[in-house]
Amino acid sequence: MSTSPNLRTLAEFYIRGLTEGFVTAPEVIAWSDEIIVAAAKTEDWMLDISTASPEDRMGVLHHLHAVTGEVDQAALAVLLAARK
Repeated sequence: MSTSPNLRTLAEFYIRGLTEGFVTAPEVIAWSDEIIVAAAKTEDWMLDISTASPEDRMGVLHHLHAVTGEVDQAALAVLLAARK
């Protein structure tokens, strides 16, 4: 991958990961914390995920659906292939 995947693509990766069991809620929370630090503007979904309970997999999954944008299918495929 020549460029970093956009946030919507990463959110889709984490949605699939939580659903299929190869990602944990604490991993998604840590990702959100990193995004908050780097973001020029903090969005509600970032804070919702960051403050979610690590035991609340379904809540984290729900908040990931709030990430807007277009999924880059090619980048998603690369991410999924590397993780599975």
